[in-house]
Amino acid sequence: MHPVKISLITVSYNAAATIDKCIHSVIDQDYNNMEYIIIDGASTDNTLQIVKKYHDHINLIISEPDKGIYDAMNKGISVATGDVIGMLNADDYFATPTVLKEIAGVFAANHNIDALYADLDFVKPNGKVVRKWRSGKYTEGKFNYGWMPPHPTFYCRKNLYDKWGNYRLDIGTAADYELMLRFIHVGKVTVFYLNKVLINMLIGGVSNKKSIALVKVLHFDMMAMYKNGLIFPPISLILKRLRKVRQFF
Repeated sequence: MHPVKISLITVSYNAAATIDKCIHSVIDQDYNNMEYIIIDGASTDNTLQIVKKYHDHINLIISEPDKGIYDAMNKGISVATGDVIGMLNADDYFATPTVLKEIAGVFAANHNIDALYADLDFVKPNGKVVRKWRSGKYTEGKFNYGWMPPHPTFYCRKNLYDKWGNYRLDIGTAADYELMLRFIHVGKVTVFYLNKVLINMLIGGVSNKKSIALVKVLHFDMMAMYKNGLIFPPISLILKRLRKVRQFF
């Protein structure tokens, strides 16, 4: 069985408070056939000093101004050489040391699978879980009912980006949602649900920050829905928000 090479991309900007834990969770992985790429947006704090401490474990470090998180992700995709690409945000970390091994195992054993997603926990800085995102198995048309997988758990074969394109910079905070909608709902790629928690996400991510008006977030979601042909976007938008409420416990 051909070993699957995973390209893991971390995008950072002034992430000194969290990136050490993120990188450690990568170093602790028990899967070696991977490349680790860090794309930094010219941080002005000591993010880069922290990153460079681990240069022996990082294949490529790029630090330069960019047009935001999704532009940086696109830069990472353009230089990635793996069979499969995934993103690990600077304020996220792997839930266990076996995550990449399990992801690679799914792709290696199932050559027809184009993409994979799993579950995610929202955590406080002390590690306490405050929200649980349980995706469930995808069935065709599920996006019409407000469903989406957690983007930090989304891994796909590199050739999907060649066929279906990268992250759109005109969709704002919904760029990750739009890309998965485009790949899965429109492109009908074969997707696999790994029924376990792969990622711990620190609460207060980009799309959840109070500085970003909710109306703007909803506008970007609606744009993504219309551009990818959902049946009735206003209903899908309402259901998508209700699904977030159900994540609390």
